[in-house]
Amino acid sequence: MEMRVPAAVTGGCGCGVDGGGGCCRGGGKLADWEEGKDDEMKSVVVKGWTRMAQVVPLHDNASAEDDDDDEEDDDEDDDDDDDEDDEEEAAPPYVMAVDDSSVDRAVITALLRRSKYRVTAVDSGKRALEILGSEPNVSMIITDYWMPEMTGYDLLKKIKESSELKQIPVVIMSSENVPTRISRCLEEGAEDFLLKPVRPADISRITSRMLQ
Repeated sequence: MEMRVPAAVTGGCGCGVDGGGGCCRGGGKLADWEEGKDDEMKSVVVKGWTRMAQVVPLHDNASAEDDDDDEEDDDEDDDDDDDEDDEEEAAPPYVMAVDDSSVDRAVITALLRRSKYRVTAVDSGKRALEILGSEPNVSMIITDYWMPEMTGYDLLKKIKESSELKQIPVVIMSSENVPTRISRCLEEGAEDFLLKPVRPADISRITSRMLQ
C-alpha cells in the first residue's frame, strides 16, 4: 500500500534522491508502508531509505469511547431491569383490617405492618365493602365481630355471597369467647377466629397459613 509521508515523518536526510516530487527534505514522498515487528511502529521506505515512524490510528480512541458508551448504556439498562424486578418482588400482600374501635384498629395495623404487610384500616363493614368494590385484590380481611350497623358476621356473609370477593380469606376477631358464635362464623366460611387482644404469634400463624 502506498501513501504520502510528510517531511516531518521521513525527515530531511540530505540524500538528494529525486522521486519526482523533489528531495524528501522538500515535502511529501510516495512511500511503501511495511508492517514491522512492533504493532505500534511501521517501517517507512522512501526510495531505498528506511526510517521508523510511529503510527497512531486516529479511529482507535473514538472506537474505545464508543465501546465505553455502549457498556455504560448496557449497564443502565440492566440497572433499570433490576429495579423493576426488585419492585415486583418487593410488593407485600395487602390486608384490610376492619374494627370500629380506633385502639384495636391501631393495634392490628401495627402488628400487620411489623410483618411487612400493606394495610388498609376501616371503621365499619359498610366502608369495607365500598373499598372492596373498587379494590377487590385484597389478600386477606381481618374484621371485628361486634360492630354497629354491620357485624363482622354480616360482612363475612356479604363477602362469601359475592362471586368477585368470595375467594378472599376472612378472619374474625372478638373479645368474647362464645363457642356458638365462633362455630357460626367458621361454618359461614371464616378461615379463623381470633380472641382479643391479638398477639404477634396470632398474626404470624394466620399469615403464614394464608399469605405465604
